[in-house]
Amino acid sequence: MPWIQAHLTVDKTRVALIELLFETLGAQAVALGDAADEPMLEPGPGELPLWQATRVSGLFPGSTDTDALRSALNQALGVDASQSLRLEHLKDRDWERAWLDQFHPMCFGRRLWIRPTGHQIAQREAVVVDLDPGLAFGTGTHPTTALCLGWLDGCEVRGLQIIDFGCGSGVLGIAALKLGAAHVIAVDHDPQALMATRDNAMRNGVSERIQVLNSADLTGQTADVVLANILANVLVELAPRILDLLRPGGHLALSGVLKPQADAVIRAFADAIDFAPMETQQDWVLLHGRRR
Repeated sequence: MPWIQAHLTVDKTRVALIELLFETLGAQAVALGDAADEPMLEPGPGELPLWQATRVSGLFPGSTDTDALRSALNQALGVDASQSLRLEHLKDRDWERAWLDQFHPMCFGRRLWIRPTGHQIAQREAVVVDLDPGLAFGTGTHPTTALCLGWLDGCEVRGLQIIDFGCGSGVLGIAALKLGAAHVIAVDHDPQALMATRDNAMRNGVSERIQVLNSADLTGQTADVVLANILANVLVELAPRILDLLRPGGHLALSGVLKPQADAVIRAFADAIDFAPMETQQDWVLLHGRRR
């Protein structure tokens, strides 16, 4: 299957907007890179600093309407993006080699690592999830995923039942299992996400403790912890359904939310959830709390 890789260089203040726009327009993965050879010190664990001029790269199916993509970018930015938008056509699975070169081990919280193929982790007490970029979101590079992984590392999930609602690559559920969770139900409506989650669970040796379901087949299940890393408008729309999954006293973590959207998401869940102070990374937030 052919692919189109779209590269757009923007000021770092607009990175979150372009990431969200690429995802909404059908990007199967999004990566960030330095567009101006700007020196940057080694970031601390879990930190994902941005360059002043950041290259946002989105991987789209080859059938993508590039004129529509260009038009949507122009409208979002209020300027003609044509001069800085570069489209690259990739044959069949050439995208895999192109994207693997951009990924390196990343630490979230104190000990949780995402490790791409060919890398080693020296930390003795490291909890390692083996994961490569693929056709579903969630390799840890996006701030929303990073926020969720850092939160998981700081939680005591040992022995708990987890639901990962909108599982993408399965990274959050697999990380929870590696941290000691008893069982995970990973849910998504996208067949590619379900396939990626099963493959990644097998690669990490946790297949026997994870149940992968299409969202249409999720009926009656509840959990001690519910993770939902999806877009804010979807969180608001599905709030009653998500709350039905969470047991009394259980913990809820919501991400995929930009700072200006946080209040609307909180209101949608406030009747049942006591929220802790939000955590932020770049323009994104993680909302977490406990069910009364």
